[in-house]
This record gives sequence, C-alpha cells and structure tokens, in this order.
Amino acid sequence: MTLAEYRLELRALLTLAVPIALAQVGQTLMGVVDTAVVGRLGAAEIGAVGVGNSLFWLVAMFATGVVMGIDPLVSQAVGASDPLRARRILWQGVYLALVVGGVLTVPLFLSTRLLPLFRIVPEVVELAYDYTWVRTFSLIPLLLFVVVRSYLQGKNITRPMVVSIVIANVANLAFDIVFVFGGSVLPVWTGPLRAIPAFGVTGAAVATVLCSVIQLGIIAAAIPSVSLPDHEGSLRRFIPEDFRRAFRVGVPVGFQFAAEVGIFALVGLVAGSLGKYALAAHQVTIAVASFTFTFAVGVGAAGSVRVGLAVGARDQRRTRVAGLTAFSGGALVMSVFSLVFAFFPAQVAGLVSSETAVIAATVPVILIAALFQVFDGIQAVGAGVLRGAADTRFSFLANLFGHWFVGMPVAWYLGFHRGMGVTGLWWGLCAGLIAVAILLFFRFSRLSAREIRPVASQP
Repeated sequence: MTLAEYRLELRALLTLAVPIALAQVGQTLMGVVDTAVVGRLGAAEIGAVGVGNSLFWLVAMFATGVVMGIDPLVSQAVGASDPLRARRILWQGVYLALVVGGVLTVPLFLSTRLLPLFRIVPEVVELAYDYTWVRTFSLIPLLLFVVVRSYLQGKNITRPMVVSIVIANVANLAFDIVFVFGGSVLPVWTGPLRAIPAFGVTGAAVATVLCSVIQLGIIAAAIPSVSLPDHEGSLRRFIPEDFRRAFRVGVPVGFQFAAEVGIFALVGLVAGSLGKYALAAHQVTIAVASFTFTFAVGVGAAGSVRVGLAVGARDQRRTRVAGLTAFSGGALVMSVFSLVFAFFPAQVAGLVSSETAVIAATVPVILIAALFQVFDGIQAVGAGVLRGAADTRFSFLANLFGHWFVGMPVAWYLGFHRGMGVTGLWWGLCAGLIAVAILLFFRFSRLSAREIRPVASQP
C-alpha cells in the first residue's frame, strides 16, 4: 500500500465514517442521557436502567446483527453498479427486521424473570422490571432503522442519519426530564403538560421508545429521494434467495454481537451481587465506554462499506487497502479516548453521576477501560471490514473465544478468587477484547491477500 493510496482511501473512509460515527454517538448518547437523568434519583435507579439496558441490548444486538446481514449485500451491489438490486435488498432487510423483531419480542418481555437468579438488590430488580418491559417496544423500530441506515450508507447518503439522531436526542432529553421528574418541572405557560405525573425510571424507557419512532420516520423519508434507473416490476417483492443470503450472513453477526454484549451484560449482573456501588461503577463505566466505542463502530461501519464496494467491483488490491486503512483509523481515534480516560477519570465519571461515592467507586474501573480503548477500536473495525467481505462466521468465533474462553475465566478468577471485585471483572473484559482484536486483524490480513468473491456469486 503506497502513501498516496492510503491518503486517498483515508479521505474516503473519514468522509463516510464521520457522519456514521456521529449517528452512532447520537444513538448511544440517548442511553447515556437516560442514565444521567435517572442518576439524579440515586444509585438504585442507575443500576435499574443499567440492568434493563443490559437485558434489552443483549437481545437487541443479536437482532441488529441478524438484520445487518444486508450490509455487504447492499454495498457489494452498489460496487457492482447494480442500484436496482441494492433497493431490492433493502426490502428484504425490512421483511427480515419484522420477522426477527416479532420473534424476539417475546423472550425480551420475559427476560426480567431471570434477574432474581443473579442475587441483584431487590430494589434494583423491581425498578428494572418496568423499565425493561416498556423499553421492549423500541425493538422493531430500532431494527427497521438499522436496515434503512445500511441502505443509505451503502449509497454514501449520510445526512438523514445525522439529522434523525440530532432531533431524536433533543427530543429524548426533553422527554426524559418530563417523564422522569413529571410535568411540574415545566414552566407555567406549558399549561396542561404540567399535570404529567413523574414516572421515574419507567419514564426514561417511554422517552426512548418515542424517540426510536421519530428517528425511524425521519430516516425512512429519505428513501424516495434515492434515484433509480427505469425498471419493470416491483422492487418490494419478497425474494427468498436474497432473504436467505441476508439471513445466512447476518446470523453469525447476531451471535457475534450477542457474545460481546452478553459478556458485558453478564458482568453487569454479577457486579450486582457485589453491592449497589459496585453495580453503579460498572454501569457508569459501561455508559462512557459505550459512548467512545460508537466512534470505533462508525469507522468499522465505514470500513465495511468501503470493503464491500471493493469486493463488489472485484478489486482485490482496493479491498486490502480499504481494510487496513480502516484498522489504522480506528486505532488512532480510540487512542484519543484512551488518553482522556487515563488522565481525567473522575471528571469522566462525573459526567454520568453526581454522587461522590459512585464516582469514587468508578474511577479505578475507568482507568482499566482506558487500557483497552485501542484494542476495542481494532476489534470493532475488524468485525466491520470482515462483514464487508461477508466473512461473518469468523468474527463470531473470534468473539466467542476471546470473550468467553479468555475474558470470562480471567474476570471470574480476579473478581472473586483474588478478591478484586468489580475491577477484577473489568480486567477480564480487557483480556477478552485484546484477544479478539488480534484474531480479527490477522484474519483480514490473510483473507485480503487474495480476491474475495461477492455474496451474490456464491452458491
């Protein structure tokens, strides 16, 4: 890879990655705002939102991964200069989102019944029940948003994503304040709105559901503006072959997300047995680490598109350049956050909680998170570029091995056998992320050494 090739690809990558990252940041920011607003109520409320979000995202990330099976199909179709196929893939993604969302809504409703098994503080469990039940209604809008986003970013159309996220975040903050604390916080001129009761933790879930619908409506409105060549027949018809291709590519991505999110969710549930301050420290760190992680996810998503375009064009060299450039971009971005976490841990914790005891418990955990930021970025980008190549099975296996066969044993040993508590649990998470990052980087290096066949040309 020459310097000129790297500069050209980096420019194209960042042009796509910045708005995608902003959209990802905005998506995560809604969860951070929920935690920050509810955090003013106390440690138990922070824990309830954290536990509820852990349960929601454990299911939602698997579902999201499945519908993201359309990612490489769309980008490879665009790379092959076939816009009609790209639009047909969009509709297969819509059908996939409805099926997956409908099926997984039931277990998500029932997931709260598992909480007592983890010996979480009863006060937290009771609050988490209502939060999770309401939050479930945002699952299908979320999946449809992911499908439309995949199509638009494959077409290099990113403005609707940013607009939808900005509007949704402004609305989310307003809804959070009103539904969590009640209409009494509003000025007198709002009249009847002041009669809205305070819903507490449940109010944050209501706000998130409403904002999920708003952002879906905004981004979906951009689809008709995408020009298409003249064609016959409906592009919305169900195509079993493409539906199965998207499902086949997406299921490993879903399991990969579940393996990654699952380990963090499990650590959160286990942390609940260590007391409310250990749980709060875990949830505050998760909130800020998830925020920085979205930048890496944005670079990874852009890398997925760039690799998919090159694969669709059957350009082996450009495929390799796109992937390696994405790796370096992700590592650089996350290095900045690593330094922020390392030098300002108390200030970072203070962004989410104002309680002195919670901040004191969180600082050691944030320092550990500072160490794995770069590796977190590399593994996020690695999953993205391999998804662009439709090589999703390896990403799942790497995450399964790294998080569950490396990270979890280390977390359990340090957290409980060595008595390190929540910091020991996070050292285990760190070990797992490092293992996954190494595996994914070497996989892409080896895979991109030869031409990668587009999904449509595979049996």
